[in-house]
Amino acid sequence: MKMSKKWLLGLGMLAFGVGLVGCGSGSSSKGKEATDFPESTPEALKKETKIMVIRKIGGDDHTAQYLAGAKSEGESLGFTVDTFSANGDTAKFHDAIKQAGDKKYDGVIISHGDDAATAQGVKELTDKGIPVVTFDSVAEISEIEGVTMTSQNDEELANLALEELHRRLGDKANFAYLWVDGLVPMVKRNKIYTSFMEKNPGYKELDRYGVVAADTSVQTQNAVGAMLTKHGKGKMDGIFATWDAFGMGAYRALEEANRDDVTLVSIDVSNADLQAMQAENSPWVATAACDPKLIGEINMRILAKKIAKEETPAEYTIAPTLITQEQLKEHGSDVTMENLPEVVEGWGKSDEFVEPWMTDLKESNQK
Repeated sequence: MKMSKKWLLGLGMLAFGVGLVGCGSGSSSKGKEATDFPESTPEALKKETKIMVIRKIGGDDHTAQYLAGAKSEGESLGFTVDTFSANGDTAKFHDAIKQAGDKKYDGVIISHGDDAATAQGVKELTDKGIPVVTFDSVAEISEIEGVTMTSQNDEELANLALEELHRRLGDKANFAYLWVDGLVPMVKRNKIYTSFMEKNPGYKELDRYGVVAADTSVQTQNAVGAMLTKHGKGKMDGIFATWDAFGMGAYRALEEANRDDVTLVSIDVSNADLQAMQAENSPWVATAACDPKLIGEINMRILAKKIAKEETPAEYTIAPTLITQEQLKEHGSDVTMENLPEVVEGWGKSDEFVEPWMTDLKESNQK
C-alpha cells in the first residue's frame, strides 16, 4: 500500500505525542500532582502508588472477598491495586511474586504462601525496598525484617467450631473431618483438632478428605457423597469442615443424598454459606469466622503505613466469631455479608491502623 509523505509525517507526530503522554511522571492513578494531595498525606504517598495483592489459593468466595477488601481499601486511598489468585498453582504464585518485584510495585500483599520459596520471594522483594504484608503464610517469613505477618486466630476458630460441634452432638459421635495439610492456617487448626480428639474419647473419625484446587467445593462434594454412601443413615453424626469451600461441598452432598441425620459445622463464611445455612432444614448449623473483606482492608492499611514509613507490628491477629443458624433465622430476613453486622455485633468493623491522613485521603478521593 502506497503512503504519502504527508500522511507518514502525521502518523509520526501522533506516535510522538502518545509517547509523551505515556511517559508522564509524578502523577497518581487519579492524575493528581503532588500538590493536589491533602496536607496530612505522607510525602512517600504524594505520587502514583501501585500495589500488588497475590493469593495462592482461589476458586472460593473467601478469596474473592479478601481480594475485594484489599482492592477497595487501596483504591479509596487513591492507590492503583492489582490482584492475582493462583488458584493453588505454586508455579504461578511464585512467578507473580517475582513479577511484582520486576515491575517495581510500591507495596505487595501476599496471602497463603505455604513454602520456603515464599519466604525467599518475600526476602527478594524487601531487598528491593518493596514493603510486604502477608496473610496466613509460612512462619519463616517472620525472620525477614520489616514484614508484617497477619492471620486469623486459627486456634480460636477451630476451638469455637469444635466446641459447637460438641455442644450439638454430645459426648459421643462419629464424624468426618475435612482438612488438608500444608497450609499454615490448616496446620494450626489441626493442632486444636488433635487436642480435641485426645480430650474426647467418645468421638470417632470415620473419614477424612481435603484438596486445594480451583474446584475444591466440587471435588469435596463428590468425596463426601462417597462417604455418605459408605456410612448410611445413622452411621455418621457430623462433619467438621476446616474451610468453607469444604463446607459448601459437604452441604451440597448432604442435600443431594437427602441426609438430615448429619450436622455440619465449619470455619470461614461467605454469602453462599449464609444462604445455605438459612435454607429450610439445612444441616449446616454453625461456622466460626472472621470477615475476609475486613482482613483484606486491614492488610492494605498496614501496607499503606509501611509505604508511609510509619511503625507497624511484626504480627497482627484477627479475632473470630461464631455464627449460628439460630442467629441467622432470628433476624427474620435474608442475611448476607452486607447485613451480617446487624446479626453479629461488631462484624466487619475495625478502626485498627486507620490514621487521620488515611481519612483525609479517602475524603479527598471522594470529591
